[in-house]
Amino acid sequence: MAVGEEDETGRVRRPSSKKPVKKAARKTSAGRAGSHTSETKRAARRVSAPRAMRYAAEQLQELLGRAPESVSAVKPTEGGWQADVEVLELERIPGTTSVMASYRVTLDEEGELLAYERTRRYTRAQIDPRG
Repeated sequence: MAVGEEDETGRVRRPSSKKPVKKAARKTSAGRAGSHTSETKRAARRVSAPRAMRYAAEQLQELLGRAPESVSAVKPTEGGWQADVEVLELERIPGTTSVMASYRVTLDEEGELLAYERTRRYTRAQIDPRG
């Protein structure tokens, strides 16, 4: 499958900055290299924060069918990345009454989505009392 083409599951292949896995590496049932790699090799595979933000927004859009408006937070975790993505859920007139949602997205080190959850809903004009 070439870069930019969809496979049988509908996923689009992204260009990869990681080095190819040696043929001797064992694959898990998920198709990724086994967990017997060293910590330094794992750290080298982690995508950058800007790329993690893009991947979080792209994959969440694919799942929800709605374009994210922004990524409000991104932080590294032990197993990859965690991002908060803001999505327009219900457009209303005037725009300040539109319903927004914040989703927490968990990505692995390579930027693949592992999980997501909606953490809050609010109107666009609402000011967060926490910050």
